[in-house]
Amino acid sequence: MIESERELEATLERIQYFQRQVAKIREVEKDPESYRLSSSGYLAEIDRMNLDVREYLSIFPGEMKKSA
Repeated sequence: MIESERELEATLERIQYFQRQVAKIREVEKDPESYRLSSSGYLAEIDRMNLDVREYLSIFPGEMKKSA
């Protein structure tokens, strides 16, 4: 779970990196099955990170747990 603005920015950067990786795979893969196999892990991770971002953004800043 994302717990700070710094972690949010890092996650958003990682999502963009994974999206670029998938776009590159789309450019070079010629076989649909190979494309699906090559990109599925990236796409699953993008989905997971997007859920983390959504969860973080849904919490009002004053309601965030303070880390010790």
